[in-house]
Amino acid sequence: MSRFFTKFCLLVFLAAFAVGSWAQAPSHATDASSRSAAKSARVSPIRQQLFGTIPLSTKSEGARKSLEEAWNKYENASYDASADNARAATQKDPNSALAFAMISFAARRTTPDLAALAKAKSLLSRSGSEEQLLVRWMTAVQERDLLSAISSMNDLLKQHPRDKHILYVTGEWLFIQQDDDRAQALLESALKIDPDFPAALNRLGYLYIRSANPNPQKALASLNRYAQVETTSSNPQDSLGEVSRIAGDDAASLKHFSASLRIDPAFLASQEGLGDTRTLMGDFDGARREYDRALQMAKSPVDQLYIKQQRALVSFWEGKPEQGHEELAAFAEEAAQKKEPNGQYNIAFARAMLAADWQSELNQLKELSAFLEQSHPGMLESDRNVALATVSRELVRIAALNGQADEATRYTSKLEALATSTGDLFVQTCFETARGYVAVAQNDFQNAAESLSADPHSPLALQQLAVAQHKLGNLEAMEATLTRLKYQRGPTVEWFLVRHPSSNQGVVAPN
Repeated sequence: MSRFFTKFCLLVFLAAFAVGSWAQAPSHATDASSRSAAKSARVSPIRQQLFGTIPLSTKSEGARKSLEEAWNKYENASYDASADNARAATQKDPNSALAFAMISFAARRTTPDLAALAKAKSLLSRSGSEEQLLVRWMTAVQERDLLSAISSMNDLLKQHPRDKHILYVTGEWLFIQQDDDRAQALLESALKIDPDFPAALNRLGYLYIRSANPNPQKALASLNRYAQVETTSSNPQDSLGEVSRIAGDDAASLKHFSASLRIDPAFLASQEGLGDTRTLMGDFDGARREYDRALQMAKSPVDQLYIKQQRALVSFWEGKPEQGHEELAAFAEEAAQKKEPNGQYNIAFARAMLAADWQSELNQLKELSAFLEQSHPGMLESDRNVALATVSRELVRIAALNGQADEATRYTSKLEALATSTGDLFVQTCFETARGYVAVAQNDFQNAAESLSADPHSPLALQQLAVAQHKLGNLEAMEATLTRLKYQRGPTVEWFLVRHPSSNQGVVAPN
């Protein structure tokens, strides 16, 4: 394990330990809202509190209510609506740092709002200490400032160990950071406080099927409970549709996505989900029709380009790569004309990974890497670093497994420098798995297995991890890896390459 990973795990362990200690200690059995209210009375005359626990700088009851609605929308995966509610809060109090932080925090999941992020930071000094702590955590998460985010998270959990909303949002962040075990611990702690807490039931559904020991039955049970307590929301049915598809039950997936759209006909994720599931089913014409409907619903350029990319991928699944490449080329030009850097990156990366031969892929990846080495308006620097790391890892994979040792070494060194300079956990994960690909090419299967295990949610990394474990004769570990790989099923380029080895330019198969 690298020193970076060791430091991350230690810091998060301390946070998890603190939560467990506070939750178990009898002397702290008092309700969180009472404790926070008492503390608020001592340090601030402000009466408004977020969910009755976190003192707010705003004196506007309307702003507080809009913030709570934004938080609820975020927990229910309605990110655009969450950002809109937070914007409503800024209309009622234009000096609320938390309102602007909430805008950017929610918007990062769809279309980043850099202006709101900057405004939140500029207003920070006008907030009280507890609100400042929450805002610092939210901005650090967006800027992928890992150590600051962990430090703020630790303090939040220490101060609010029984606030289910804080437990959820920090657990969700750890989930995104791929720290599944600690994410699960925080989310299950939230359920102990409120057994019917919708947000925790939802996220745990994904965790249970993504874990080291995937349990689709437990995942679906959690999501079914979520649907029972949130009957008026589309998201429970959408989650059931996605997890059913991951579990291989496409008929149930279609049923749940359709149920979601009956609740809210404008729920874009479910319309996209119908296209994704039909693609994996082999109903290619049906998938295109679903994506066409989704395009009519999409409002943002980011959503539109994503749907067009997914529609183009149907041609590859259908066995018509030439048609797929033509479609992707057209959409790449559209993204460039619209100056939408996130769309440019996503489409260019898909085109490269689906190239006809490894030399073409390598050349396209180098061009994309050069593009990402420059800043672009509309693209967060943290997102650019993640994209650059992802491309560099793929460069290493293709170079290493096709005998281009010098290229593999060069981009591994670049990745190491990027991981060191950014302190970003995902960048570090890319560096570790890149080392794993190099080790496979060198027949160093022990080190390969250790490094490739750093990313348990990359189908390509899991595929090569299984190869290394097979070569080591560790068949039990290989079977566990293949089981985990099975539950990565999705409409992604990586899953396509795993399922179509002849299209994969960098794969070493077990023999």
